[in-house]
Amino acid sequence: MTVEALLPIPEVGRTFVTERRVRLGDASPGGRLRLDAAARYLQDIARDDAVDGGLDGEMGWVVRRTTIEVGRPPVFGELVRLTTFCSGFGGRWAERRTVIEGDADGRIEAVALWVHLDAASGRPLKLTPRFHEVYGEAAQGRKVSARLHHPDPAPGLEPREWPLRFCDFDVLAHVNNAVYWSVVEEELAERGLKTPLRAEVEHRSAIERGHEVAVSSTDLDEGAVGVWLNAGGEVRASARIVAERARRG
Repeated sequence: MTVEALLPIPEVGRTFVTERRVRLGDASPGGRLRLDAAARYLQDIARDDAVDGGLDGEMGWVVRRTTIEVGRPPVFGELVRLTTFCSGFGGRWAERRTVIEGDADGRIEAVALWVHLDAASGRPLKLTPRFHEVYGEAAQGRKVSARLHHPDPAPGLEPREWPLRFCDFDVLAHVNNAVYWSVVEEELAERGLKTPLRAEVEHRSAIERGHEVAVSSTDLDEGAVGVWLNAGGEVRASARIVAERARRG
């Protein structure tokens, strides 16, 4: 199993920093920052960075893979500082690292692979010279692959329905990438899993309006849990979770 690198903040090149507070709608019943909320933070800072760097409107992106590693989760009311930078690229995609640090010692590490798309056709496009001008120094020439690593689900897994809501869809009329992390949150709750944890979500194709979605899961090797989202007769996304198990009884 390939493990995504969580590179340190570079000493040279562009980094973008912002702050936000963990609000009521971001927190679990226990008060920690939920993974789906953290995923929204990641996409928000990616957008803010692009706008600040003068790339807004020039480039469209869709997420291919996201890894989130939680040591101590930020909690409700905690002020968090987000630092993001480009940590690598390919011909038509780029990797973005984000560090979330709280003023009460919360910390989340994340890395996401985004594919550059033509907005009209939806086809991958080569990264522009402007992209390399803005982000190239921080990436330091590091090349990354867009290849997905998760296996297909084993036959015989019992699927369960995952109802879609109107608010799950974004401006592209696809299920927003943060919503997939709510499936991971449900798996954590069902299995009594807790932090520290490392989870990754891979996107094979979009889930759209009218799709009937089913979720299946099973234990994998090395203490991991595998999760798959099926729609239209095919796997659209998958997750791999490694976390501590809460004591019962």
